[in-house]
Amino acid sequence: MSAFDYRNFDERRKSSASAKQALLEKFKARPPADDPDLIAKSEARAEVARARDKRIRERDAARIAAEKQAAAEKQAREEAELAAQIAREEAEALAAAERKASDLAEKKATRDARYAARKAKARR
Repeated sequence: MSAFDYRNFDERRKSSASAKQALLEKFKARPPADDPDLIAKSEARAEVARARDKRIRERDAARIAAEKQAAAEKQAREEAELAAQIAREEAEALAAAERKASDLAEKKATRDARYAARKAKARR
């Protein structure tokens, strides 16, 4: 069994202590919360975030307006198609009623002609 090598242990211990010291110095070198540069960077980030939120709201508002306009156009188109269909059906119904009336008038005229012929034959 070999003897314990204190040189490596001491080197590792010193290395660990220097690493801890470096972390502590890095932490202490951090700027305080009231540092003007830190405040300016924070305000700049907040301004960018506000601008981004504003653009998102504007984009959403534009999308909603476009959807409303498309819905209104679709509804107007459907109402126009419905009105045109109703007008066609009314015109067809009117034409059918006129044909029926003319057919009835023609049948009545034929019937009256037969009746008049029968009466004329009976008078002779």
